[in-house]
Amino acid sequence: MTHRDADDFYLTAANREEERDENLLTASRMFAALSRSAAGIQVVAEAVAEVFPWVRHLSAAERAGFAAELTAALSDAAELGIDVTAREVITGWRATARIKADADLYAQALAPTEGDFGPVEVIA
Repeated sequence: MTHRDADDFYLTAANREEERDENLLTASRMFAALSRSAAGIQVVAEAVAEVFPWVRHLSAAERAGFAAELTAALSDAAELGIDVTAREVITGWRATARIKADADLYAQALAPTEGDFGPVEVIA
């Protein structure tokens, strides 16, 4: 159902939501378990490259960092109900890949800066 100035509502059976939560929890735990061995880390890295083709613009260390952060974020979503973190991890790493994919933009991002760029808003 759509209503003005707010997110859409939808109705679903409680057991369906519980099944989704259980599936996310199981998948999250599988990725975490894989990430605890060298062979598993390689499998997760290959899966990340398949699911997110833009990671080819990241270094091997960055790809490993992305995979680790994503695994942790999925664990938080499954274990703690914190859903936004995984999206933030993906968005942040995609932005890094986007900058690195453009040689001119990447060089500009690495260039030293000087001067005062004005006040920074602190968000507590």
